[in-house]
Amino acid sequence: MFSLSPAGSRARRLALVSGAAVLTGTLLAAGASGASAGPVPERVDSTSVAATALSLGLGGEEQLVVKDVIKDADGTVHTRYERTYAGLPVLGGDLVVHRGADGAVKDVTKATEYDIKVASVTPKLSPSAAHSAAVQAAEAANTTGAATGDAPRKVIWAVGGKPVLAYETVVTGTQHDGVTPSRLRVITDANTGQKLYEIQLIDDIADGITAQGGSVAAKPGGAQVGAVGSGASQYSGTVSLNTTKSSKGYDLVDGLRGGSSTVDLKHRTGGTGTVFSDADNAWGNGSPANNQTAAVDAAYGAAQTWDFYKNVLHRNGIKNDGRAPVSRVHYGNAYQNAFWDDQSFTITYGDGASNQHPLTQLDVAGHEFSHGVTSATANLQYSGESGGLNEATSDIFGTAVEWNANNAQDRGDYLLGEKIDIFGNGKPLRYQDKPSKDGRGSADYWSAGVGNLDVHYSSGVANHFFYLLSEGSGAKDINGVHYDSPTVDGSTVAGIGRDKAVQIWYKALTAYFTSTTDYHGARAGTLKAATDLYGANSAEVKAVDAAWAGVNVKP
Repeated sequence: MFSLSPAGSRARRLALVSGAAVLTGTLLAAGASGASAGPVPERVDSTSVAATALSLGLGGEEQLVVKDVIKDADGTVHTRYERTYAGLPVLGGDLVVHRGADGAVKDVTKATEYDIKVASVTPKLSPSAAHSAAVQAAEAANTTGAATGDAPRKVIWAVGGKPVLAYETVVTGTQHDGVTPSRLRVITDANTGQKLYEIQLIDDIADGITAQGGSVAAKPGGAQVGAVGSGASQYSGTVSLNTTKSSKGYDLVDGLRGGSSTVDLKHRTGGTGTVFSDADNAWGNGSPANNQTAAVDAAYGAAQTWDFYKNVLHRNGIKNDGRAPVSRVHYGNAYQNAFWDDQSFTITYGDGASNQHPLTQLDVAGHEFSHGVTSATANLQYSGESGGLNEATSDIFGTAVEWNANNAQDRGDYLLGEKIDIFGNGKPLRYQDKPSKDGRGSADYWSAGVGNLDVHYSSGVANHFFYLLSEGSGAKDINGVHYDSPTVDGSTVAGIGRDKAVQIWYKALTAYFTSTTDYHGARAGTLKAATDLYGANSAEVKAVDAAWAGVNVKP
């Protein structure tokens, strides 16, 4: 999501199951260090999960739930776990166990160092009281039609301090603009009634407007045989599109990429949408006035993003399970936003100002898709410094998608959303070489208060780190764009190239970041990732250290 104001904040709801999980051999996140994309040779079953919990000294009330497994080329296995306590989900209790090829534990990365323990799992506060408090919080946030479909969920809240028994309530409605749906997540202390946490679960891209269609998009019907069509896009020129033959001719469904489909919301903000169909497999005309043009850009962006993750990072879709999200276009009327929604597994695009600037540019597609990848891996909490890292991760991979596509009409750069004209002045949404150039408060450097910024501004620290690591400091022209990237102390940083920087960030995200990782934790995680990939005393490790120092993240 790209947001322009604090109103656009968002977080992920942790969906946990109680009891010990059984993983029978799917590698859920293959890293770039030669990590296998095939089955894990070792079976991770309930016995080994229980043994791991015992070896880590977890209490008798605690159980681990396998979420993610990565196996490196040298045999190192990184297993990511969620945690339960007395059968309750522990939010912020996730951890990663790193085992050598011999099975011995080499290290453990934890989201919290606190012991998971509460005096009682019997709350003093009733669920109805938690419900009322959450609805009041939503109304205070100018949510209209605030309501809850599900009863408050009892959890252990372990984010940012000593674990406490809490209720998690999600309140739905419509945000203050009267168009954007709201799904506000409220965490309430189950004994005192104190509000512990509040965050919007809806992703947005502009002007603080958050968005989520709220419904699962339509499944394509009658699709049988694959075909290749041609699309005239608004932002990327003439492109090839993989489509599927159907009773209507052709559907905009990509059978080669997880069944990725593109649907038309027809300017509604609800409903299932309709899969785009065409008689001759020639789509759009490059003009936003043509209903299919935005669909061409969205389908092309989905394909390029899928290919980037598959070919560069060896990841088979968002959850590494071969399943593609649905792309939805023509949301609302003149809606200046795009968003990712975990619940419906969709990317949704508005048509921009006067319905002339659909938010379907290539790096926007990569950005929103990558929110799903972050959720499926580290699940960085969308507030404080971890929220800034979440948002920056989508910027970093959105940028990488654009470079990897090598499209002459949308050339690679370190500018985010430079074609969607979100401000009406031709300027991009964000700048990675010097984030403060946006004039909206993005941070160039870390400071003790950076976590108090809206996550779309605190993300500047990691965006700047990524640029420095890729290209180095100082003035230069790259692919026709002028950049001038300073460091906090005027030091010179030499870049190692974007390709290596991308691999390091992905490795850190999938193996070393947790839900609560902050900027100093990100420094530690990327140093470990660079060590895994290139060696302990490598130039790449030294460059990571220098780039973090350049944005004032130091030991």
